[in-house]
Amino acid sequence: MKKQPRQYDDDDGRVICSMDAIGKPWYDFSDRRKENTPSATNQGTQMTRAESWRYTWYAVLAGLLIVAVFSATWILFILFCINVWFK
Repeated sequence: MKKQPRQYDDDDGRVICSMDAIGKPWYDFSDRRKENTPSATNQGTQMTRAESWRYTWYAVLAGLLIVAVFSATWILFILFCINVWFK
């Protein structure tokens, strides 16, 4: 009597992680060619000059904000040490 595979209620047959590897006997080369073909959905759009300047400017502002917060914290800590802790 042949052992029957177990049937799970939540199994819908989809592949979670493909175990195909190049060189294995079950590897399907047609899938590899499909993945490497460029499509319109994979193509990114080029930013305009104004957009790139805006992104650069906001990145610089974010960095300056972080530097300002750390500097203010350091200055407040030094003032605390001088006026409260070491008195």
